[in-house]
Amino acid sequence: LGGGLSASFRPPGAAPGLSYLAYLYPGILVLVLLFTAIFATISTVEDRQSGFLQGVLAAPLARSGIVLGQALGGTTLAVGQGAILLLLAPLAGLSLSLPGLLASVLVLALVGFGLTSLGLVIAWRLESTQGFHAIMNLILIPIWLMSGAFFPSGGVATPLAWVMRLDPLTYGLAALRRCLAFRGAMTAEELPGLAFSLTITVLFGAAMFAAAATTARRSSAH
Repeated sequence: LGGGLSASFRPPGAAPGLSYLAYLYPGILVLVLLFTAIFATISTVEDRQSGFLQGVLAAPLARSGIVLGQALGGTTLAVGQGAILLLLAPLAGLSLSLPGLLASVLVLALVGFGLTSLGLVIAWRLESTQGFHAIMNLILIPIWLMSGAFFPSGGVATPLAWVMRLDPLTYGLAALRRCLAFRGAMTAEELPGLAFSLTITVLFGAAMFAAAATTARRSSAH
């Protein structure tokens, strides 16, 4: 997609010689995390249908511990898949140093944890896989589209720019771009700072985990 559009599409403010593939690449990494979160957390719904989840809930385990294990398991899968794709960054025209690689893996882990926890918030409430897929697509795909994966916030209409600023995934993607030493389509002034982006990403993950743990406790109480 990025390679095909490079000749005809260039985000506003892009540096000379920057390909659209280089701009789109970090967004594709986040998309990998997003779909991994969907497929990793749907097992919660399937386990409830098969009766396995009820057996786990009967054990003397804290609900927060169960949710943490689920979140970490999904995060591990997401980071593993994202790291494989991350190694292909030079093919997209992005330089990849060892510090940048390690920092990018950390960001992938933080974003993956937040998305997986969000998936668990939904999975613990639903009884059917069809409903889970419908709600996850309704929530996660717009969040990804509004994160700046396809286009930067500069130059868009003011209401849309505010939506992008309020999107927590915007900051996870911004942190990933900075770790990849990304320059061009989003200038340093437009791209949120690394420290601020990491803070928002950590807070989002913590909030989603707390919500998932609370939902699990309420679900098991019924």
